[in-house]
Amino acid sequence: MNAHEVMLISPIVPVIALENADDALPLAEALLEGGIGVMEITLRTQAGLQSIQTIAEKLPQMAVGAGTVVDAASFKQAVEHGSQFVFSPGISDSLMQSALDFHTPLIPGVATASEVMLAQNNGFLYAKLFPATVAGGVDALKAFAGPFASMSFCPTGGINLHNLNDFLALENVLCVGGSWIVPKDAIKAKEFSKITRLAQEALSSII
Repeated sequence: MNAHEVMLISPIVPVIALENADDALPLAEALLEGGIGVMEITLRTQAGLQSIQTIAEKLPQMAVGAGTVVDAASFKQAVEHGSQFVFSPGISDSLMQSALDFHTPLIPGVATASEVMLAQNNGFLYAKLFPATVAGGVDALKAFAGPFASMSFCPTGGINLHNLNDFLALENVLCVGGSWIVPKDAIKAKEFSKITRLAQEALSSII
């Protein structure tokens, strides 16, 4: 897959911080049942890498990648554990070089015109606007559309059921990232059927 293909899998990319790697597989199955075939598992927790590896090995129909990848060492670990793609909250030369070294799609985080220019000038035409609502949200993306017509975005941060259509209506938005469909309390309580329902609700709400 390339970054474009990753961002076309689903209009909603769940952003997941797992505390227990044992929850990875049932969560992935719940999301698939709800119609979502992609997961961004963040490296904010100790269970992140093992969770990615479990899904990559046992549920190949789920596209799984790493989020919160902030340096070259984390990028390498993510790929070694089966990540098919990498999301980062920011952009750096070392991350872009890692994407080339490991032939793994990087969707870097951008929040300013300068960061969008850095991504575009290095051939990274698919980026994550983060934190989306803080960084200007819909208005920022509309403004970027003029000077950066070749760029496409996955806004993440502050996206929910009430505003996702505002973002998805934009021509330069291919998908949105969010954690509301994978609430921590539901995962902790192993209420995976609730997550299936939340995924279905979110997808059915898209105009």
